[in-house]
Amino acid sequence: MPIHYFSEDLSFRLQNKTAIRKWLNAAIKQEGSSCGSINFIFCSDEYLLEKNLHFLNHNTLTDIITFDYSTVLPGKKVVSGDIFISIARVTENAAKFNVSFEKELSRVVIHGVLHLLGYTDKSKAQKHVMRSREDFYLPLLSETSWK
Repeated sequence: MPIHYFSEDLSFRLQNKTAIRKWLNAAIKQEGSSCGSINFIFCSDEYLLEKNLHFLNHNTLTDIITFDYSTVLPGKKVVSGDIFISIARVTENAAKFNVSFEKELSRVVIHGVLHLLGYTDKSKAQKHVMRSREDFYLPLLSETSWK
């Protein structure tokens, strides 16, 4: 399963990588695609802000940036990309929304994969669809899988 996890400029170790890989592969398959190479890079606000400025010309903090390298083969999309996640944003948002760090991280992780699958969240309607897909996939991975 070509899903890899890295950390940049901070010490973060994702637990239960195998269960998370299976969860993401199942979601990708359910969406009618196959999994190519997906890299999750966990990082600091500063690191992600630098990416946001350099690649998107946005001077704002964000919890996630997704770079989509997916390809379409006859009859199937092969999902590939780099997904950068700010651990500080996830931590802050978990407190803000009164959910566990693990639940917020799982939402951000599936959010990035949904972007690779072609979902967007630019408009209110698109955000609604994206949130409903997140809510659909979240129960398929219990919080205990993160520990």
